[in-house]
Amino acid sequence: MPDSRHERMSAVPITTLPLPTGPAVLESLPSLERALTGTAPIHPHAPDSTPALPEGALPDDLAVAIATSGSTGTPKLSLLTAAGLIASADATAERLGGHGQWLLALPPHHIAGLQVLLRSIAAGTTPVVLDPGSVTPFDLVQATAGMHGERRYTSLVPTLLARLVEDPLGLEALRRFDAILVGGAATPRLLLDKARSEGVRVVTTYGMSETGGGCVYNGKPLKGVAARADADGVLELGGPVVAHGYLGRDSDAFTTEAGQRWFRTGDLGTVDRDGRVSVTGRADDIINTGGLKVAPRVVEEAVLAHIAAVTEAVVVGVPDPQWGQAVSLAVVTSPGGPPVGPVAEGGVAEIREMLRPHLEAAALPRRVHVVAELPMRGPGKPDRTAVARLLGA
Repeated sequence: MPDSRHERMSAVPITTLPLPTGPAVLESLPSLERALTGTAPIHPHAPDSTPALPEGALPDDLAVAIATSGSTGTPKLSLLTAAGLIASADATAERLGGHGQWLLALPPHHIAGLQVLLRSIAAGTTPVVLDPGSVTPFDLVQATAGMHGERRYTSLVPTLLARLVEDPLGLEALRRFDAILVGGAATPRLLLDKARSEGVRVVTTYGMSETGGGCVYNGKPLKGVAARADADGVLELGGPVVAHGYLGRDSDAFTTEAGQRWFRTGDLGTVDRDGRVSVTGRADDIINTGGLKVAPRVVEEAVLAHIAAVTEAVVVGVPDPQWGQAVSLAVVTSPGGPPVGPVAEGGVAEIREMLRPHLEAAALPRRVHVVAELPMRGPGKPDRTAVARLLGA
């Protein structure tokens, strides 16, 4: 059914709003509060950018036009309403056990960081802010010591959580939170088990800019959010949190059924009888090798679980004359690991043998490259296109 998002349109223009990292972002809270009234929409962006907004119809009650991560190409602007963002904040508080004080350790112009600020406004609390580019365990300990109230929350990406869990001071700080939302990329099972065994209350989140950020917590949709998988196994999310489309761009990913908005995520997964959502990866990332399909996430989790020296891993498909696509692996290793650069044929063979008991033959990597750090396209999001270019060179 076509989307009906253009039935009522707002005449209020969007104001661009630079959001600095660090404590200076608190000066923008009044503008964010006005945006949540649905009468003063904003486009949050990094201070060093000068965005030119495309022309397009604006929905009534528009609060925020937020840039997507650009995983499928040029970033788009998702149109989020005040009612949807308030519903998201209220549903988050209900799931976590009540409103509380938040710590911001993510870029505020991305949806996960912005939501920390918006949830703080909904809770009537002032967030504690750290510079996301330089969060250390000591910084986190100091920040949590300055937090007041009955409940403390924060949002992190998996790579930062991993660094903090391995540090005694980081663990001390993490244990002070009533909930730590982790998203932006898949969180390795070993990391979750490690953090939870150390008393860290980790909540995995799934969502995107088009759904106002995370709207599925620990596999269960928030109140008012519906989830389903279509005939192709692609996940769809529905409810008031779903955006009213993209600014100046039509998209058949958005539909409306019986008054409820739905977004086709592009992620493969399942929804069981109890409504629990499992994500296996993006449909666009699936590797076709030798006539068989391989989900990168499955390989990445096996690598992290069974190759001790690897601390981060990204798997992509690289064009190959024999296999169509070759399963290719980029890794970051712990100090003292192999040198940066392509792994020799013998080393690749050794890695394949280590993974053989845990993966199907088609999923065993044929190319491996050690990198100093993975290229990123947003907080915690590996840039798979850049990795594919590196591995295909």
